Amino acid sequence: MPLLLLKNVVLKLIKYLTVNLPVMAEQTIRIKQVRSGIDRPKRQKATLIALGLRRMNQVVEHQASPQILGMVKKVEHLVEVEQA
Repeated sequence: MPLLLLKNVVLKLIKYLTVNLPVMAEQTIRIKQVRSGIDRPKRQKATLIALGLRRMNQVVEHQASPQILGMVKKVEHLVEVEQA
């Protein structure tokens, strides 16, 4: 009996992820570097590079994943963010 219950839970989870995951993956954000990374801590410089920002006024687009949003939050004083 417990296996049948576990199977139902797994099937519901798979159905939920296949329906909702494409909606989350479609959201993109446009990130523009508006302040310099000079005289900033190493971690902030590394975050800018990881986001693909190498120079002022450069714009990159990324999927709005939790990882990217967390990186943007760490350097939010150096960048502007808008929905793409």
